[in-house]
Amino acid sequence: MDMADGLLFAYSDPGPIPAAEFNDWYDNEHGPARLTVPGISAGYRFRALDEAAPPWLAYYEMKSGALDSPEYQALAASASAREKSIMSSLATLDRRVYELISDSGAASEEPPPVVLAVSMSVHPGMDADLAAWYADEHIPMLLAVPGWRRVRRFRLIAGTAPAYLALHELTTMAALEEPGFRAAVTTPWRNRIAESVIAREQRVFGFHRTFG
Repeated sequence: MDMADGLLFAYSDPGPIPAAEFNDWYDNEHGPARLTVPGISAGYRFRALDEAAPPWLAYYEMKSGALDSPEYQALAASASAREKSIMSSLATLDRRVYELISDSGAASEEPPPVVLAVSMSVHPGMDADLAAWYADEHIPMLLAVPGWRRVRRFRLIAGTAPAYLALHELTTMAALEEPGFRAAVTTPWRNRIAESVIAREQRVFGFHRTFG
């Protein structure tokens, strides 16, 4: 299978939709339908562990151009009445499309138990320093932390969000309490990067369901 080099990433909040109906629709209709599109190779749903909103995350690993395919475009045209009703009633649907920049650590057939999603934009002229910090210091330090499995970096190509996403796969929430993690986010280089950040988001989610 060709390696995915893109990501369809969506935060959602059901709002007035009953939880059971929302999850049945997403798990058994909406998510699986996306896996029928050529180039979309895997899909996962996660529930917030940080008590922040929106409470749900789904992401789909894909090849570049998959969302431009006739098969993907046809999903809206063939949507069921339930799909149309729920999509129009969601309190939040924050949809973002990314291209892969780097992939470090251990890829696994097993879905990540925990994901940490960190998005940021930096001042103009600081992008190269941000990339170097991730590659030369931050990612190596994180992958030495017990429970830190994989780090992928992405660049936003569609949607409203900070310019870069770092998607971290953890085997346990306890990794966020490890001394090595605290060390990785308190170095002088990290502090210099923090001073250049103009937009930032950080969310923590636990695995709910895989599609396909």
